[in-house]
Amino acid sequence: MQTSFKSIAIIGKYMNQSALQLMQRDLADLASHLSAKHIEVWIEENTAQHAELSGFKTASLESIGSKVDLVIVMGGDGTMLSVARSLIDDDVPLVGVNRGRFGFLTDLRVEDMLVQIDRILAGDFIKEPRVMLAAKVVRDNQVLHANYALNDVVIKSALRLIELEVTINEKFVHKQRADGLIISTPTGTTAYALSAGGPILHPNLHAFTLVPICPHTLSNRPIAVHSDSQIEVTVVQFDEAQLSFDGQFQVTLEIGDKIIVTRAQQTISLLHPSDYCYFDMLRNKLNWG
Repeated sequence: MQTSFKSIAIIGKYMNQSALQLMQRDLADLASHLSAKHIEVWIEENTAQHAELSGFKTASLESIGSKVDLVIVMGGDGTMLSVARSLIDDDVPLVGVNRGRFGFLTDLRVEDMLVQIDRILAGDFIKEPRVMLAAKVVRDNQVLHANYALNDVVIKSALRLIELEVTINEKFVHKQRADGLIISTPTGTTAYALSAGGPILHPNLHAFTLVPICPHTLSNRPIAVHSDSQIEVTVVQFDEAQLSFDGQFQVTLEIGDKIIVTRAQQTISLLHPSDYCYFDMLRNKLNWG
């Protein structure tokens, strides 16, 4: 089955000039391969500039998603996270080519990316929606900041223990003292939350995890809640604390700030080759026997 991907955007690790120069040939090969198939190719403008790709249409990261049917991201998971947040309103599927370390989200290998891309163009793929978090900081009854996250929202103190009060659906859960708290999507349970001792959730589960970071009370364990839940965290006491979105964007917090986290109305769709298996990926990335 031939798909209807008539226009495709290519986004490299756009925030890193040296990385783009290293993957210049791979990006050029991919763009030329797609163009030879009479596909309209767009290149994210920073990617085009630093990888010295000419002869293709360019657009900013913020606008490119509205111009195409598919986005191919070349880089690591961090690049995919950033692109997902930027394109959340465009409802355009993403394909990841791994040029990073882990590649939980960017699962195509550079060595055979053209073959795998051709399979996807022929309709031989799995489409997998991934839920995202919507979080806002409320201070003095005013929304100070709002953003999205594909992996996690993290409240953390850089210096000493932070005291947080947690409610779920307006029901008091606990006050906790810890180095911080990770609120994670199923996608994010293989990231920071996993390092902090949280469980791995399959991406198809409608759930979020709350994982304390080095809690003062050892009985304070990770919990999972339904993704329809509203999670509210109030900053009670700290020396210095920040809120981060996917570890890439930070907001400085003050005592009394409320962080309200819900499921985003939008989802991000990842496309995988049809033989993709989540458990194979986990076994390979985590070196399971």
